Amino acid sequence: MGIISTDKNKITLIYNSNNSLGKQTLGYVNSSKKDILSIDTAKTNITDTQWLEISNYLDIDISDLIDKKHPKFNELYNSNIQLETNGWLKILDTHPEVVRYPIVIIGEEYHQIQNPSDFVKFIEPDSAGISRNPAEEN
Repeated sequence: MGIISTDKNKITLIYNSNNSLGKQTLGYVNSSKKDILSIDTAKTNITDTQWLEISNYLDIDISDLIDKKHPKFNELYNSNIQLETNGWLKILDTHPEVVRYPIVIIGEEYHQIQNPSDFVKFIEPDSAGISRNPAEEN
């Protein structure tokens, strides 16, 4: 069991309310019928251990959580910077707005949401046999 609480009946969203992708993803998540825990990194700090767990479950390097094209990142660092894990964690701690994508956790599944509407791919239909996508019905 990891540090981050997981439950197949609960959706955890880690996002930043200071960017439109995060706010739009929150809207999609709020439309779900499941219990929701939304963590706004603009207001709530994610621990280093939690970031490491997230990157582990996403099967990516900790540096890949960071948008190296984000204006704040480029203001402070060279986009080709090479850091050790602790250096990347310090960036996540001090500048959470540079996280590349919102992260959705449903049960034991972790997903980066690149487009807010992608969220619907990761939730189960509310009723058996009813498609989440009306275009698939034909």
